[in-house]
Amino acid sequence: MTAPHSLFPRQPTPALQLPLAGGGEYILGHASVVAFTLLVFYRGMHCPICKSQLIELEKKLPEFQQRGVDVVAVSADSRERAERAKTDWHLENLKLAYGLDLRVARAWGLYISTAKPGSDEPAYFTEPAIYLVRPDGTLYFGSVQTMPFARPHLPDILAAIDFVAEKNYPARGEVIELP
Repeated sequence: MTAPHSLFPRQPTPALQLPLAGGGEYILGHASVVAFTLLVFYRGMHCPICKSQLIELEKKLPEFQQRGVDVVAVSADSRERAERAKTDWHLENLKLAYGLDLRVARAWGLYISTAKPGSDEPAYFTEPAIYLVRPDGTLYFGSVQTMPFARPHLPDILAAIDFVAEKNYPARGEVIELP
């Protein structure tokens, strides 16, 4: 398998096309987005921190939608696990995409972990990441993690979106080639 690599702001993101828990399909770039798409990559149903994060995200969906942000949570979970998470976690409105191929995850710069012995974790799963993607498919913001802890807080992301909109703030971290 290939090593993870970084995505760069202002550069195109990889394609993303996945089935949704509850039916339908998610294709990045096919929603009518005014400001951004917020992609929340989560570890899977086995993760209690993911559960808390997605329940909070469900509650804050109207705030993101008011700002013109389309929100999708993404995992490598199977259909059965994604459907169970959607039901058990009461995610009625949050789009929950599943079946993320590990090679696609690597193209997104995600870290991949293996199951702990004796756990209910899948054999392989991704670690968390959050991306804001512009309507033109370029990356605006990214936060990629190697562990489930210390994720960006959703109120901070909402405040950042407000600041960006008010100040027309450019994506930063865009330098690829050093002088």
